[in-house]
Amino acid sequence: MHRKIRKVAVLGAGVMGAQIACHFANIGLEVLLLDMPPKELNAEEEKAGYSLEHPKVRNRIVNQMLGKTLKMNPAPLYLKSFAKRILTGNFENDLHRIQDCDWVIEVIIENLGIKQKLYTRIEEFRKAGSLITSNTSGIPIEMLLEGRSDDFKQSFCGTHFFNPPRYLKLLEIIPSTHTSQEVIGFLTEFGEKHLGKTVVICKDTPAFIANRIGVYSMMSVFHLMKEFDLSVEETDKLTGPIIGRPKSATFRTCDVVGLDTLVLVAQNLKKALAHDEAKDVFEIPDFIQKLMENQWLGAKTGQGFYKKIKNEEGISEILSLNLSNFEYQSKQQIKFAEFEAAKAIPHLNDRFKLLLKGDGKVSQFYRKLFLGLFAYVSNRIPEISNEIYKIDEAICTGFAWEMGPFEIWDALGLKKTIPMMEELGYKPADWIYKMAEKDQKFYQLKAGNKQYFDVDSENYMTIPGTEELVVLNNLRPTHSIWSNEGCSIIDLGDGVINLEFHTKMNTIGSEIIQGINKAIELAEMEYKALIISNEGENFSAGANIGLVFMLAIEQEFEELDMVVRTFQNTMLKLKYTSVPVIAAPHGMTLGGGCEVCMHSDKVIAHAETYMGLVELGVGVIPAGGGTKEFAYRLSKEMAADDIRTNRFRDKFLTIGQAKVSTSGYEAFELGYLRKDVDEVIVSRKHQLLYAKKAALLMCEKGYTPPLPVKDIRVLGAEGLALVYSGADGMEVGNYISEYDKYLSIELGKVLSGGELSEPAEVSENYMLNLERLAFVKLCQQKKTLERMQSLLQKGKILRN
Repeated sequence: MHRKIRKVAVLGAGVMGAQIACHFANIGLEVLLLDMPPKELNAEEEKAGYSLEHPKVRNRIVNQMLGKTLKMNPAPLYLKSFAKRILTGNFENDLHRIQDCDWVIEVIIENLGIKQKLYTRIEEFRKAGSLITSNTSGIPIEMLLEGRSDDFKQSFCGTHFFNPPRYLKLLEIIPSTHTSQEVIGFLTEFGEKHLGKTVVICKDTPAFIANRIGVYSMMSVFHLMKEFDLSVEETDKLTGPIIGRPKSATFRTCDVVGLDTLVLVAQNLKKALAHDEAKDVFEIPDFIQKLMENQWLGAKTGQGFYKKIKNEEGISEILSLNLSNFEYQSKQQIKFAEFEAAKAIPHLNDRFKLLLKGDGKVSQFYRKLFLGLFAYVSNRIPEISNEIYKIDEAICTGFAWEMGPFEIWDALGLKKTIPMMEELGYKPADWIYKMAEKDQKFYQLKAGNKQYFDVDSENYMTIPGTEELVVLNNLRPTHSIWSNEGCSIIDLGDGVINLEFHTKMNTIGSEIIQGINKAIELAEMEYKALIISNEGENFSAGANIGLVFMLAIEQEFEELDMVVRTFQNTMLKLKYTSVPVIAAPHGMTLGGGCEVCMHSDKVIAHAETYMGLVELGVGVIPAGGGTKEFAYRLSKEMAADDIRTNRFRDKFLTIGQAKVSTSGYEAFELGYLRKDVDEVIVSRKHQLLYAKKAALLMCEKGYTPPLPVKDIRVLGAEGLALVYSGADGMEVGNYISEYDKYLSIELGKVLSGGELSEPAEVSENYMLNLERLAFVKLCQQKKTLERMQSLLQKGKILRN
């Protein structure tokens, strides 16, 4: 069967349903979103004289829920305009419309009887062979199928999205014993390539994989914090980024998800896991029970483990809950010697070793947390999964851990940890002892592929679906051809090389400038194409402003001019090199990182790319060619009949307001990406592979580098007049300060091509000179230095 998904129905418009609908709209599909019609009129409807049969009344619930979802931050849509792809309706009037849908997803209340009644109605209308799935997280898949037809059963499985569906990459697929292999295969490929998910096939066990392990880990933290007398803030500090987990750590995550949701899952697991050796971990601690009784459930009730208030000065402040007296208190200064020492270790693998080896309270806490987790996951094989990599993938993509349990265990050493586990009373599975006898690891690299230890065959096997992918972490050990402290050049095969940044937050300093020049040199001599990408959390947070501040404060302005000139020349070299250059950004792509993309032949941006020229927030203008590129793109857009001042204003405000795209798609609207050249890909996993294919296609077509630009049409006095009048109005209205007005005018002078009396055509080098001179001039201003210093002290911009 050759399936095509054109239209999807989402049944249930609650928190998950509406967001799932939004994500299907994100990828260009038409979506039908249905929910219950109301049973009574509200005050507004009564005043308007509506009856319960009025269309606005019938769809009030679904429209209100979708409207609330569209206002969420972070946004569920890549672009607000994508909401037009969602059609709303209700179960009583519109369920028949599912007959036009290729996939029906049920996302209603977790009640078996209610779901089964809806399925009976679905069978009346769905077309034969269409996919039918449930987002259930707690009801066994087999129970949902009682009384259903053979076609329904073969086309049905669980598709468990994680909240928020746009951002969390896990999609658990839970087949029943009736689900056809064709359906499983199709959903796996569609989920990976179209929805951008990491798809994990799960067994039909309680809470499946991610919630089983993730909730176990969170419940372990609850019990251990009491054992080691840790506060809410101390626990979050110890269970956040320092161990490769999200900034929300444990208790902030509880507040966001809702304590009632976590408690419900834990209680269900306690009931269902009669033979689980660690079932007592799912016992709800007394302090959690008290929060539940108080209805302090987190963000949804306005308070939980944290509470946001306005203090006496009217400033927002976040208080934390003191669990000894159940009163909220101001932020505490927390310092652990082990924590401070670990912060200096860049690699997570090495950090774990330090954190667990001491004798203090912190190390004891970590030993119990991790060694208990290791024992638990080993005993879940083969109960929840036959393969260890599925557990790691599920927890990393569903709970946003940087490393999964088996990966962390490898870092600490299997043989070394077993005696430590036994000493604390934790018993790993028997197959672990067999591995230890042979001194084996859970993972290994072979021929550029990551392989996992298969418990059944006791052999190493390549993770399915990764054979064709291009993964830098797998290639780096054997395919690196050059490196320095800030970046590496990796041979991707087929004549394509990749420049990878690996500074802190991938900020751009002298090492990366050296790396770009080296990559260009190597590509021109021996290779076909160059890609710039990395596997860090962000593509690049921008240039090293700490270096700029140091040179400016020491009044080394000639050297500063040379630093900027070097960066500009490197960007020109990137633009005009004789081989195609493709940038593949993701995450934060700011300042200099954005300028690298703007000077590449083509950009293959991930959908979650947050791109922007943010230099005005620091007190300077973009000077790595960013302002010049905006002037050049403005010049190309302007035609004789254009209202060119409007186009100029839009470009000016994008830089002047330091606008950052909320997605790769919005980067087109802001002008950072080119609609006729650049592309967006939803699958992060396939991004580099696609970029490589695009590079080779450019070579195959016969690549010719662009010619130097000498005809940038600038507005001169016409543009400056617009800048002056706009800045004056903003200052008079108290929207900007006097200094912000000064910055705006300096930016406007460059974007207008300087103080020219009339529109003219200028060269690229002319614009770069204006850019650089303005940058150095602004760095000589006291207020700019004060702004840089303040941001550096607050840690809002990075320094190496």
